[in-house]
Amino acid sequence: MGVYELLMKAIEERDATHYVGILHDDYEFVRHQTGTTMDKIQMSEMMASMMANSEVLINEPRCIYENDEILVEHSVMGFPDGSREAVMAVHTKKDGRLIRTETGATLLSD
Repeated sequence: MGVYELLMKAIEERDATHYVGILHDDYEFVRHQTGTTMDKIQMSEMMASMMANSEVLINEPRCIYENDEILVEHSVMGFPDGSREAVMAVHTKKDGRLIRTETGATLLSD
């Protein structure tokens, strides 16, 4: 099973612990909107919050490309305030886990 399938299973089950288990110990999430980063612990906290909120939705997920070094995915995220974003995520892999994630998001209007 590829990393994408593991991520989708964690999301489907809203299991933050399972999701975080896919992250490398040296994981880094790059937030381009603010120019900041999050480590695995910070990502764990964010994922627990997101997975616990039934109003945070990940719709139309799809894997664009995956190999042993990279995973590229796209989805449409819905948020509690009613906003939606098209999100492209590029994950770099190391030792079969995600070590770095960079995303680009486009606000969608209804």
